[in-house]
Amino acid sequence: MQQVNKKTLQFWNAVGDVVRQLREENTQSSISKLAREYDMDRGNLSKLERGLIGCYLLTAWKISEACGIKFSEFAKRLEEKLGDDFILMDE
Repeated sequence: MQQVNKKTLQFWNAVGDVVRQLREENTQSSISKLAREYDMDRGNLSKLERGLIGCYLLTAWKISEACGIKFSEFAKRLEEKLGDDFILMDE
């Protein structure tokens, strides 16, 4: 596993929280069902929700569509979760 810093882990956890919330709110599907229906890897989706891995933009877009929302709404929720003062890059 690649070594990651604290900010990256915080970001991954926030993405995972948003993905899990969207899945539960908008699909009422299990991870397995959502992954099967939208051709995603179940194991990676599970790891993503737990904040153990990051994801490609393409995957986040696919998850947004599977949950019936625009990607911009996904990004908005992620920004809200991280807070206004979150900066991924070191200054």
